Amino acid sequence: MHPHKQIGDEAENRALDYLRQHGLYLVQANFFSRFGEIDLIMRDAEGYVFVEVKQRKAGLNHAIESITPAKQRKLVQTAQYFLMKLGKDVNCRFDAVVLGAHDEIEWLKNIIIL
Repeated sequence: MHPHKQIGDEAENRALDYLRQHGLYLVQANFFSRFGEIDLIMRDAEGYVFVEVKQRKAGLNHAIESITPAKQRKLVQTAQYFLMKLGKDVNCRFDAVVLGAHDEIEWLKNIIIL
């Protein structure tokens, strides 16, 4: 396994554990479409939560900054594809879980407002 893939998988697992501890349930990990990938699709009491997971050695701010407008567009398009396949009208939001080099973790809710 490529080292970057292993680091990404570990970050996603940490994020998943963190979100589960806060009451969310996993629907699907690593959902792919022709538009891109969503790291985690979760559910809470209000609906679906599309989660982007980022880890950066340089710290949380660098992880947040890596979710560029282009990445946000891909997330939205991929989420729209997922919802179309689901075939239901549901509430949803876009969150991010960012991890730093020293086990810092931050959960950012509603990072994309449609």
